[in-house]
Amino acid sequence: MEKKNSLRYTFGPVPSRRLGRSLGVDLVPFKTCTYDCIYCQLGRTTCKTTERKVYAPVSKILAEVESRVKVENPPDYITLSGSGEPTLHSDIGGIIAGIRKITRIPIAVLTNGSLLASEAVRGALMDADLVIPSLDAGDDAMFQRVNRPHPDINFAAMVSGLEQFCQSYRGEVWLEVFLLGGLTATNVEVAKIQQRVKHIFFASVQLNTVARPPAEDNARPASLEQLERYCDFFSPRAEVIAEPAAASLNDASYESSAREVLALLQRRPCSLQDVTKGLAIHPAQASKHIEALLKQGAVRRIKSGSNSFYKANPPGN
Repeated sequence: MEKKNSLRYTFGPVPSRRLGRSLGVDLVPFKTCTYDCIYCQLGRTTCKTTERKVYAPVSKILAEVESRVKVENPPDYITLSGSGEPTLHSDIGGIIAGIRKITRIPIAVLTNGSLLASEAVRGALMDADLVIPSLDAGDDAMFQRVNRPHPDINFAAMVSGLEQFCQSYRGEVWLEVFLLGGLTATNVEVAKIQQRVKHIFFASVQLNTVARPPAEDNARPASLEQLERYCDFFSPRAEVIAEPAAASLNDASYESSAREVLALLQRRPCSLQDVTKGLAIHPAQASKHIEALLKQGAVRRIKSGSNSFYKANPPGN
């Protein structure tokens, strides 16, 4: 039986590199996605699909969002993202419209862009304030290697869909390009990506790389120096996405709980600083909740270089 007050569809607010404190909204089950990216911080895709359907009840999603935005320190953005590809939810347009009736907080959609070839998907995103699609490869061979897409996804059609969306969308589109050391972080591969998007207008092109433990060990980060250099390949110049700033103690304006920390860690591995900033709580409070969850076996500590992250264990472990 579902626990009272459990967080099923929302998580965070997450400390976002681009959006400040972002309340995440999950529209599909964990790791239900059109891709199986080698760099995904959530691990391997367990349900690779292109089937669009109502994966979660719209009314329940909206009710939970409404309960999460009526707080003293509301998030900067409501972001449809989370643990899978949000455009797989066939009523994502209705969810955006419903959130719009609840709050004036801007709505962002983080998507891999794989379904933008569909006119229905493009139309469903028109009322969002911001859409952040991704393009991690400049040709089909690298697309298959990095993103490992569902067989029904055609690379050329996906890029064409991205272009069509940008031509009709009235909000801002920020393109994310995820570069991997020794693989796509090379002059040749970045040039291929630039050629694919040079005629598409984006408000911003943002270069990203591995910051948390990836699905595959060979998905290595590109250096900051590489990312800065590759910014010059794009016109207007791209920007590097920076890590979130350290949390201020003055941000601790509402009470959190272990269940909110667990809901956050179920969607993404986080450092203590990530939890502190994302939930706007004092570092001591975040540490207390994490230690309790460690003792319960609900989460585990993982190392990435010199950094420590915390990740939720699968249910039943």
